[in-house]
Amino acid sequence: MEGAHIAKSRLPQMGRDSAWLAGADLVAVFLALFGQVVLTRALWTESYGLYIIALDVFATLFLVIDLGLPTLLARDGPNAPHRIWPSILRIYNLQFKAAIPFLLLAIVLSPSIDSNWTSHLPVMSICALIALTHIASYAPRSGLRAAGEARLEAWTKVLERAVTTAAYLSLYALGITSVVGYASAFLFGALSGFILALWWVRRTVRIYDGKQGDQGDLGDDWTDNRTLMLQALPFAITLGVLPYVVRIEKFIIGFEMGVDSAALFHVAQLAWLAGLVVPQALRAALLPVLGKARFSPSHFRSEMNASLDICFGLLPIGIFAGAFIVKAFLPFAFPSQYTDGSLGASAVDLFMVLLLGWCFTLLATPTYTALQAGLRPWRFTFFISVVVLFAALLGFFLIGWQAPLGERQGLYAAALASTLSAAFALLLSIHLSDSWNFFFERSKEWVIALACMSLACYGLSSKTWLAVTGVLLFGFLPQALRAVGSTVGQKPLPKSAEAE
Repeated sequence: MEGAHIAKSRLPQMGRDSAWLAGADLVAVFLALFGQVVLTRALWTESYGLYIIALDVFATLFLVIDLGLPTLLARDGPNAPHRIWPSILRIYNLQFKAAIPFLLLAIVLSPSIDSNWTSHLPVMSICALIALTHIASYAPRSGLRAAGEARLEAWTKVLERAVTTAAYLSLYALGITSVVGYASAFLFGALSGFILALWWVRRTVRIYDGKQGDQGDLGDDWTDNRTLMLQALPFAITLGVLPYVVRIEKFIIGFEMGVDSAALFHVAQLAWLAGLVVPQALRAALLPVLGKARFSPSHFRSEMNASLDICFGLLPIGIFAGAFIVKAFLPFAFPSQYTDGSLGASAVDLFMVLLLGWCFTLLATPTYTALQAGLRPWRFTFFISVVVLFAALLGFFLIGWQAPLGERQGLYAAALASTLSAAFALLLSIHLSDSWNFFFERSKEWVIALACMSLACYGLSSKTWLAVTGVLLFGFLPQALRAVGSTVGQKPLPKSAEAE
C-alpha cells in the first residue's frame, strides 16, 4: 500500500512548476502594490516611512539567519523526498541557534538606529517578527517545491498576500490609522502563509513516514551539520549580497542627485521589479529539477534547453505587456510629477530603458540556476559579488559623469547602468557555469533574440517603428509551449560515475 502511494507522488517539473510560481508571484505583486496604495492613504507619511524602514532593516538584518539551507533543500530534496520533513526540522534547529545572536544584535542596535525607539518599540517588534516569520516559511516552501508541489507553494504566497491586503482594507474601512494595527495585519498574513506551508508540506510527505532513511540520503552535503553548513555557506553569503543587485543604482542616485530623483527612479523600478518575479519563479522551479539532474550531464543540459525555450517565448509577452501596463498604470496610480517630466524625467520613459535589462535577466535564468545547482556553489557567490561590484563601479561612473549635466541625464545614466549590469550578469553566468557550448549550440536563436529584443526596447524607448521588431519574437512561442508541457525530469535519472 505504501508503495502505491509513493508511486503517485509528484516530481518537480520545470514547465509546470514555473507556471504556478510565476502566476502566484504576479498575483502577489499586484496585491502588494494595492496594499501599498492603501497604506499611503491610511497612514501619515512619518508613520508610513517608519513602517517601511523597520521592515527593510529587520528583513536585511535577519536574512542571514536563512543560512542558505532552504536553497540546498530545494536543490537536493527531489533526490530523497522521504528526507524532506526531517530536513526541515533540522534546518529549524540550526536556524534557531543562528537567530539568537542576531536577536541580541537587534536589541543592542535599536537605540542607535532610532533615538525614539521606546515609543516605536511595538511596531519595531512586530516588524522583526514579520521578518522572522518570512525566513521560517522558506524551508517548508522549498520542501513543497522539492516534493513536486510548487502549486501548493504558490497558493501559500497568494494566501499570505490576500490575507494581508484584506486586513489592510478592513482596517482602512474602520478608519484606523495606527501603524501598529497595519503592522499586525501584515504579521497575521505572514503567519497564515507560513502555517499553511508547514501544514501542507507535512501532509504531502506523510506517505514517507515509514521510510525516514539517513541524513546522507539527500547527498554527501547532508551527512553532518558541519559539512552541511559549509556547503550552504556560499548561498548564505549570497543572500547578504543579493539585495544590493537591484538597489545599487538607487543608492547612487540618492547620493549624487538627492532623494527626489531617487524617489522617481524607485517608481520606475516598481513595475520593473514586479516583472522580475517571472525569472525568479523560473529559477525557483528550475533549481530542484537541475539539482536532481546535476550528476547526469545530458539531462542537465536538456532541462537547461527547456528552460531557455520558455525564456525565449516569454520575451515578447514581457516586453509588450510590460510596456502597455506601465504606460496605462503609472500615470493613473502615481502623482503627476512622477510621469510628467517635472522631476527631470518620466518614470514611464525610464522603465522602457530598464525593460531591456529585464530581458537580459530573463535570458540568464538557465545559466544563473546552473550556477546554483552546480558542483561548485562558491562560483555562485563569486558571480553575485562580481555583479554587485561591476554595477557599483559602472553606476558611480555613468551617474557621476552625467548627473552634473542635469537630472534627466543622470536618471537615464542610472537606467542604462542597470541594463548594462544585467547584460554583464548574463555573460558572466554563461562563463562561470561553463555554458559557452550551450550558447553556441543555439547561437542563431540567441542572436535573433538579442537583436530583436534590443531593437524592440530601443523602439519603445525612442517611440519609433523599431518597436515592431519585437513581434518576430513571437516565433519562439510554439517551442516555449512545448517546453512548458514537457515531462523531462519525470522519470528517474541515471547517475554518472561521479555521483556514484
